[in-house]
Amino acid sequence: MKIGVIASVAHRTPPKNSGPWEHIAATLAEGFVARGHDVTLFATADSETSARLVAPVPSGYAETAGVDAKVAEALHNSTAFGQAGEFDVLVNHFDFVPLTYSRLVSTPMVTTIHGHSSPNIMPVYRAFDDIAHYVAISDADRHPTLNYAGTIHHGIDLAQFTFRPEHGEYLLFLGRIHPDKGTHLAIEVARLTGLPLIIAGAVQDEEYFRTAVEPHLDDATVTYVGPVGPQRRDELLGGARALLHLIGFAEPFGLTVVEALATGTPVIATPLGSTPELIRDGVTGFLVTDVKGAAAAVAEIEQLDRRAARDDAQERFSADRMIDDYLALFERIVPATPQQQGIGSPGLFSHAGL
Repeated sequence: MKIGVIASVAHRTPPKNSGPWEHIAATLAEGFVARGHDVTLFATADSETSARLVAPVPSGYAETAGVDAKVAEALHNSTAFGQAGEFDVLVNHFDFVPLTYSRLVSTPMVTTIHGHSSPNIMPVYRAFDDIAHYVAISDADRHPTLNYAGTIHHGIDLAQFTFRPEHGEYLLFLGRIHPDKGTHLAIEVARLTGLPLIIAGAVQDEEYFRTAVEPHLDDATVTYVGPVGPQRRDELLGGARALLHLIGFAEPFGLTVVEALATGTPVIATPLGSTPELIRDGVTGFLVTDVKGAAAAVAEIEQLDRRAARDDAQERFSADRMIDDYLALFERIVPATPQQQGIGSPGLFSHAGL
């Protein structure tokens, strides 16, 4: 099949550091290519892919000074839809903007909703609900006013995450530094347990970092190592006693959570948003309601089998499972050709039919 994947142009695809939308778009594009499909990735020119790359935008607007985001998005999306007729299906990982082109073409489009950034964007989603094929990334993130083609949890390339049966003696916070992500709560848990804490991730809220995080930093107990790339990310996750994910909002999907599980590291998290779908309480981590509960969970972490965490990631959050789910969805929505409608012909996306 001919598949067009529309990535975001905030960052390159795959991202060097943060950028979950671009990360998932890259994983899908590579997976579709590996299955033998003809794939075009619409992304920034500095992206890396085994698919055909179409890139009117040189680099990510979030990574390049002086770039107008609206101009970059307009060039990017108009290019993708100018070529829409070449594809059997478009795969939208760019939020709501591509929807505004979707009535102008006959090619069906699957739109993955990576969370609802603001209630202000909902009129666009509702306006195209009759022709869109929306994918939720967790059941918790389904909006009650929209129709969904299904829920598909994110999947990761497990080869990029090393299972470590033994842990180190530090706790880890990995994510953007923002009050919603609970960096300050992780610091409090470290203080209560007497364990060192490593903080990794980009600072999204400078004032919060300056007042709630930076005063607690020292070389012995709380250290901040900044944003980390794939290799360092794997090392930090695998060596941690536990990942602290004490979020204060209904997170659509915690990609860091499943990455931790892939290394065997259990996760201690608040039961908001998708976390009850991702963590098997008492098996792959603990769901807690406050800092004291998190500190108590740290004391119980030795009871958990790190192999169970890795096995759960393999079963539920692998890239192969995610790719299978998307291809099954495409088979439902892409019109079959006369040859494909023949008796006994294989499915559109089966390996035998490639």
